[in-house]
Amino acid sequence: MKYLHTMVRVKDIDESLHFYCDLLGLEELRRNESEQGRFTLVFLAAPGDSSAQVELTYNWDGDELGSGSRNFGHLAYAVDDIYALCQRLMDGGVTINRPPRDGRMAFVRSPDNISIELLQRGEALAPAEPWVSMENTGEW
Repeated sequence: MKYLHTMVRVKDIDESLHFYCDLLGLEELRRNESEQGRFTLVFLAAPGDSSAQVELTYNWDGDELGSGSRNFGHLAYAVDDIYALCQRLMDGGVTINRPPRDGRMAFVRSPDNISIELLQRGEALAPAEPWVSMENTGEW
């Protein structure tokens, strides 16, 4: 058995690609558009690691997605600099739901309310502002 990917339904493919690629830093590996099925599938992965993929599924005629509640769990990514990535996400208008106060872990949500865990690769970074003083926002 081999892990292939996690599928996440999205309501706006462009907004989702902006979040996952431009802000979070994933890369598009491949795309499948089906005129007959009226859907688009976009497969993403962290740079240099195509073994753990996320499949964004966009149904052209719309989809009732619900809240993306915590019973889904979350996607998790190890990152080289959690502070720099959180700053890039904030600068892009993303709320940091659980700031990296400990220099190790943060949570954000995608445009479709999917929880994303960010973990500092290796040792935790030294606690630093503004992260140390930031409160949690919403659910994560």
